[in-house]
Amino acid sequence: MATTVGQYCIYVADIERSERFYTEIIGLKVQSRTEIPDVHEIVLAADHGGGRLQLAERYVNGQPIDHGFALWKIYMNVDDCVEVHDRAVAAGYTSTMAPQRLDRWPVTVGFILDPDGYSIELLQRHEE
Repeated sequence: MATTVGQYCIYVADIERSERFYTEIIGLKVQSRTEIPDVHEIVLAADHGGGRLQLAERYVNGQPIDHGFALWKIYMNVDDCVEVHDRAVAAGYTSTMAPQRLDRWPVTVGFILDPDGYSIELLQRHEE
């Protein structure tokens, strides 16, 4: 079996708020929900493949999210970078870079912050 990236798991402060962001703004779908001692988890993914994103909220001993400097950004491949970016901004989320077509690669990228301040890179690929 070839190696692939399965999923990333990030802590969130309010799992329902984060679920709404990733489903309503980004367009991911809930694949599963899990309750284990001290943690509520939701796994999200796109309908057409790719990796998964797991959200986890601690019930006991929850702490503010400390981003440190290890996680730089989370890529989200989207069909229309401008539309997703504008939908996020209209819903009150912070834009850290308006969508721009890059000369170096055939892509348009934009950046927004999710409800917990994670940097989300919206990436739209173009035909060369």
